[in-house]
Amino acid sequence: MIAFFKDPVLLAAALATSLPFLSMATILIFTRHNQRLSASISIGAVTTSLLCALYLLVTLHSAGAPVQYEFPWLLADQLLIPFGYLLDPLSLLMLTIVAAVSFLVQVYSVGYMSGDPGYSRYYAFQSLFAWAMMSMVISPSMIQLFIFWELVGLASYLLIGFYYEKWSASQAGKKAFVMTRLGDIGFFLGLIILLLGFGNLSILKMNEAAQAHAISPHLLTLSALLIFGGVMGKSAQFPLLTWLPDAMEGPTPVSALLHSATMVAAGVYMFSRIFPFYSGSPEAMTMALAIGTITMLLSSTMAMATYDLKQVWAYSTVSQLGFMVMALAAGGYFAGVFHLTTHAGFKALLFLCSGIFIHEYHTNDFREIGRQGGRNLVIPMICMTIGALALSGIFPFSGFFSKEAVLGVLAMQPNRIWLLAGLLGALMTAYYSFRLIFFMLFPKGGIEAHGGRNGASPGHGGHEEEHHGAIFWCMAVPVMILAAITVVLGFSQSPLEHFLVGKAATGAHTLAVEGGGSHAATEGHSPVHYMVLISAVSMAVGGIAWAWLEFGRKKATQEGFLRWLPKIEQLFARRWYLDDFLRKFLDTAIYSGVTSLFTRNDRRIIDGGIDGICQFTVASGRLFSFLQSGMLQYNLLVMIGAVALVVLYFLM
Repeated sequence: MIAFFKDPVLLAAALATSLPFLSMATILIFTRHNQRLSASISIGAVTTSLLCALYLLVTLHSAGAPVQYEFPWLLADQLLIPFGYLLDPLSLLMLTIVAAVSFLVQVYSVGYMSGDPGYSRYYAFQSLFAWAMMSMVISPSMIQLFIFWELVGLASYLLIGFYYEKWSASQAGKKAFVMTRLGDIGFFLGLIILLLGFGNLSILKMNEAAQAHAISPHLLTLSALLIFGGVMGKSAQFPLLTWLPDAMEGPTPVSALLHSATMVAAGVYMFSRIFPFYSGSPEAMTMALAIGTITMLLSSTMAMATYDLKQVWAYSTVSQLGFMVMALAAGGYFAGVFHLTTHAGFKALLFLCSGIFIHEYHTNDFREIGRQGGRNLVIPMICMTIGALALSGIFPFSGFFSKEAVLGVLAMQPNRIWLLAGLLGALMTAYYSFRLIFFMLFPKGGIEAHGGRNGASPGHGGHEEEHHGAIFWCMAVPVMILAAITVVLGFSQSPLEHFLVGKAATGAHTLAVEGGGSHAATEGHSPVHYMVLISAVSMAVGGIAWAWLEFGRKKATQEGFLRWLPKIEQLFARRWYLDDFLRKFLDTAIYSGVTSLFTRNDRRIIDGGIDGICQFTVASGRLFSFLQSGMLQYNLLVMIGAVALVVLYFLM
């Protein structure tokens, strides 16, 4: 305990990760019936965590090597499992992102969740999520990371199914929990195989051993492929991607928290955390590149066929996660992490803006929001457009810089199919993003609202104070902060790259530079660089122009090209029938196959065996009951018979 107070870095790390847990426990045990106090405790805890994260980032910014603290946790024979903190550029950056997004979301939630009967419970779950996520990102070993990885899954289940009395919300929570657990089975098996074959799950030692070729190639590939199952589940990669759009059943601030840089980004973070380990297996990297590409393309098509405001951004999250996986799998360590960083800002911005519209108009249909005068809510409309421009990759917004870095990495690949897929994804991203924006800016056949500050709709004119007073500004201020971050964050590319890969202290960073990743793609002015830049901008502008022709101009019918292709539109709207396939697989292979086999085994062998023993006991008891009838002559007869048998035995 004294060591914590003597070392300010250790104290800051401990406070950052422990205060949200104490906040959750305090709310659930003591302050559950006091909503205002519960919110104050939770926000105070996450504010302190953010300050500690910023302190660590500034203090260790120039550290020449990772700072690691480990304490014995479990001892078994020769096995030691430590618990501690790993503070290096990647974990410090991610810790700051998680703390910042959690802080802004919790402040925003003061307005959005106002009057909700589960207000205190909501903030307790928010604190649980912040604790699990921040503890996960600074874990020094894969065992500790896996423990908090599962706690993140628990917290997300509780938040997605927050409105548990609503059938669709409870089902969405269960679907998220089950589908992510499918990936986690592979993750856990990969850790077990690696522990048995290598004997150590320390992140730094794993990375060093993989770079030094101290791990068998077959063991490395097998464990890397299995561990990637966790990435597929948590970061919603193909085929485990359909749970994420359904997770929109939770409160909108939860969607912003899950989709920005926390829950769904945990898989990408884990990929980047053990990047040198993965880089030791070309087979695993190729498979990850293929899965990321498929995920990015499929989710982009799904976003074209939905009119749910939050689902569009949910599909875009899946698509951008695919971009991040593509960058990392192609060897672009910095490009993947940089896109993860910028995506945290503009995706939280998009969801929080959506929450203001939903809070105002009580619908998720962006066509209906546009008809009711959604564009007259000036602050969220401007901020959401900024987020859409960043998502589309338009200069000077942050997404332009990070997406160009990703495409630069793909351009370095010998096979051009990956770059072409990335450019197609950029085109579709701009199209579906501004399809939504133009529906809201230029509604057709609707009655627009004109009255009230910031354009309150007629149906809400009597509640102007409610929607545009303190509650509105609780939501608007975090949105404006995120919009400002989205505008300026891209210009931090060079210092951020120097921070992440400019030091040769960690194996991950050295490998990324030597491997010709994003560093090679983004520096210099080679013809390839210019070609990628021109192609990326052309795709983004082309996607916006395409959306303008179909949904923005005055004569636009706002039907879109998919209306002329009903079968294709149905394919996209039904998520390429992935849910139908999974349901059929569950019904035939699991329920009718494995589950039925286990049920018969349980009833016939386990229950049958126990029932047989019971029946034998009862029958033998009835048989032996005749030996004790209470009549003396029968007892004497039995005794004489027993003595006779003994005599015969010895005589023979």
